[in-house]
Amino acid sequence: MAPVARPPWGPSRGRAGAGSWQWARTAQTQRALLDAARAVFTGQGFADASIADVVERAGSSVGSLYHHFGGKSELFIALWQDYQQAQEADASEAVARARKAGVTDPFELFSAGARAFMEGCWQRRDLAVLFSDGDGPPGFEVMRRRRGREWLGQNDALLRLSDTSFDRLYVTILTTLIGEGSREVAAAGSRRQADRVIDAVIEYVRLLMTGGAWWPPARNDRPEGG
Repeated sequence: MAPVARPPWGPSRGRAGAGSWQWARTAQTQRALLDAARAVFTGQGFADASIADVVERAGSSVGSLYHHFGGKSELFIALWQDYQQAQEADASEAVARARKAGVTDPFELFSAGARAFMEGCWQRRDLAVLFSDGDGPPGFEVMRRRRGREWLGQNDALLRLSDTSFDRLYVTILTTLIGEGSREVAAAGSRRQADRVIDAVIEYVRLLMTGGAWWPPARNDRPEGG
């Protein structure tokens, strides 16, 4: 399960106060386990990591980990979901800021979100590498592909494309470019190299978006005189 997004404050007296304290403790425990899982999984990989290593680093217990997440595989998935939520929040907030500033051009909006997403990959490069190297629990790749299709739909809505094979191909190319660029950013040896990759990806996006999606020229297949 994903960590409970429950605020650590609330009424200070009676049963409501006790419940608020319990939610705060739950969130803190989950956060500690996720932070420990990040260190252990990125350092050892999923296959070689052990639950004992995670709970020792978190200062928790095996029983607590199973209570909050269900096991090693579920903890890995929860960490991935946490990463995805952070990445999506970065991109969405960047697009919202651009719109608030009066930006309406599709390229500028798409680029704002793409740049924020790739910068997030640099900031969270340990996780970006972890989730792209193929070392995950059974079924994880299926979840990643499903998330990729959702990402296509979000970009399609942002660009306001029609439901045609050419527009679907267009948004797939753009989305794949951002995904591959993000992997290159995460693998970069320095911030300067990461910034150069991000700039290159945005320039490729600009070139691809100039003129919009490609459409075949109109054809008249009827024979002359027909």
